[in-house]
Amino acid sequence: MQTAWITGASRGIGAAVAKAFAQKGYAVVGTYCHSAQEMETLARDYAIYPLQVDLADTAALPKAAAQAQAMLGHIDVLVNNAACAYTNLFQCMSPAQVQQMYAVNLTAVVELSRLVLPDMLARHSGCIINISSMWGETGASCEVDYSVTKGAVLALTKALAKEVGPSGIRVNAVSPGTIDTAMNAHLSPADLAALADETPLGRLGTPEDVANTVLYLASEQAAYITGQDIGVNGGFLC
Repeated sequence: MQTAWITGASRGIGAAVAKAFAQKGYAVVGTYCHSAQEMETLARDYAIYPLQVDLADTAALPKAAAQAQAMLGHIDVLVNNAACAYTNLFQCMSPAQVQQMYAVNLTAVVELSRLVLPDMLARHSGCIINISSMWGETGASCEVDYSVTKGAVLALTKALAKEVGPSGIRVNAVSPGTIDTAMNAHLSPADLAALADETPLGRLGTPEDVANTVLYLASEQAAYITGQDIGVNGGFLC
């Protein structure tokens, strides 16, 4: 049985990704931090192994990786999905918000990838998929730190793909546009409607739009794809 570890799996894009892999027959571990009830429901309905961890706590990451590996036996696919976002002027962002964004959005992605690689390298097989953002590609006013973290994830993706490709491991990124999730709940209905109007496909994305792309990148159909960033944004950045 193939296996997948999905971070931030309790809600939104992460939940859709976890469901997609479980429905495809993967054994899945999904991490969560605070959303215990949502994760409990997902675990029950889709036979997903829940793993609670605060990814902002860098010291907790080795234990989390060891637990995920013990639950699955080995990890075929790591999906670094967990993220947090705050909106404010660059100079007005609080130190706590900045620290959390860099820890969850970037440091956890780097370190979890580092932690799963030894076993992947030993097996000459594995796939790492990083969820970035279209703001990591182009930058967003009032989301500067978020954009920095997501842009750095794209740099990690390309560099790591070059390094581990000779060992049979693929590393790719998916950069969603405006997706209809709780992360965008701070936007007003009018703002969301305006974003949909600006999108060539005329709608917001769904978590399933992203999950389908992640599942494809993990599949044999994508066996010759590595070091790439796939935009799932409805043409917003055309």
